[in-house]
Amino acid sequence: MKRGNRNGAKKEKMIVVLSSVFVLAALTATGLFFRGSNEEKNDGYVVDFSAIENESAELAKNEGDAVQGIMDGAEGLNAAGTEGIHENAVTADDLDYDPYFQETNSPSVENEDSEENTEEQAESDKKEGEEEKGKKAESKDSQKDKEKNEKGEEGMIDENIDSATLEEVARMEEMEDTMAIATSTSIQPALTFSDKDTLAWPIVGNVLINYSMDKTVYFPTLEQYKYNPAIIISAVEGETITAAANGKVNRIYTDSELGNVVVMELGNGYELTYGQLKDITVSEGGFVNQGDMIGSVAAPTKYYVVEGCNVYFKLTKDGTPVNPMTKLH
Repeated sequence: MKRGNRNGAKKEKMIVVLSSVFVLAALTATGLFFRGSNEEKNDGYVVDFSAIENESAELAKNEGDAVQGIMDGAEGLNAAGTEGIHENAVTADDLDYDPYFQETNSPSVENEDSEENTEEQAESDKKEGEEEKGKKAESKDSQKDKEKNEKGEEGMIDENIDSATLEEVARMEEMEDTMAIATSTSIQPALTFSDKDTLAWPIVGNVLINYSMDKTVYFPTLEQYKYNPAIIISAVEGETITAAANGKVNRIYTDSELGNVVVMELGNGYELTYGQLKDITVSEGGFVNQGDMIGSVAAPTKYYVVEGCNVYFKLTKDGTPVNPMTKLH
């Protein structure tokens, strides 16, 4: 009985071993079969990149001009991968990323209008490229015009003028400006009033108080006697006062006794002083000809209320009073 049991156990072991060997052999054969099948399928999808590069170089050489901008009519891979690479290979410029191009030409997407869309896209890209070139050309022309204007090339200063010529032009312009200023300020010849020259009356009127430096005279408003270095000429308020001689206005000021005052230089140390003025028409530094208006008669100050409206008229030589009556004619 024991021997029979041992033989049965051995037979079972043999059957298990043989079954295992058979299963392993079957699995191995199946794996080899599928592997060979996959290799046969992959052979149809292998891309020869060296052939693509050679074909692209030959195509670029035949066209003769470098591809500029976005490729016109770029062709992708054929939708049926088993037929290999499309006859029209792409060039190196097609490596620029374009999601729309890759989407419509992907082998995994069915797109019957891919070629038509590609042509429309290429045409649109071509137009955009031309517009961009036009804008760049306009921008360059505008920049050139701006530089020309800054350099003064349009009608004023030639581009080839050297620095010496520019300095000469600047000097001439400065001289013209100086001459214009001199003309506007009416520069007159040197003042030459002498002892033999005479004065014109600044206003027509009677002398209320005479010149007196050797003895005192009476001033009605002040009710006192004092020296008088000028003559007081009666006038009407608002009446015109004119220059008694050619001269230059040295000072214009206001005095409590004399009111508004104009002092004019006549030359050779002579000066004339006009007092009791209003609406003065001259300015300091200006030149005035004999007979020109210098202002009008103002209301008298409180020092001359009794005397009434008047013109204070004084002549000096080197600061010393001179009797105006000896020069008036």
